[in-house]
Amino acid sequence: MIGPSIEIKGTVTGDEDLVIQGKVEGSVELSAHQVTVGESGKVNADITARTVRVDGEVAGDIRGNEKVVISKSGNVRGNIVAPRVTLEDGAIFKGSIDMDPGEVPAKVSLAPKTSTSLSEKAPELDLKSG
Repeated sequence: MIGPSIEIKGTVTGDEDLVIQGKVEGSVELSAHQVTVGESGKVNADITARTVRVDGEVAGDIRGNEKVVISKSGNVRGNIVAPRVTLEDGAIFKGSIDMDPGEVPAKVSLAPKTSTSLSEKAPELDLKSG
C-alpha cells in the first residue's frame, strides 16, 4: 500500500496487489495483479494491471487485462483499454474506451487470406465521359 503521505516518482512494479492512497507519477506496471487507486490517491501515470479500480484521481492511460472500474468517486482523464469497463453513476471520465477482446485465436479467421496483390484485386476503371 502507498499511504496518503507517500509520493513516488518513477516506475512502480511488483508481484502483488497494490492500493494507492498517496501520489504516484510515472508508470504503474502490475499486469498480473489488481491496482486500486483509493479516494485520496492521485496518480499521474499510465497503469497496467489485471484489474484496475479507481476511487480517486488518475491522469494517464489505463490498461486492464480483465477489467477496469471507475467508481462514483473516481476521476479519470486518459484512455482505457480493457475487455470489460464499468463506469459507476457519478464517475468522471474524459478520454476514450477500447473494449479490446484481445487477440483472436489462430484457428479463427475473420477474413479469408489471399496472396493477391493490390493490382490483381481491383481492375482499372475507365472514367472517360462521352
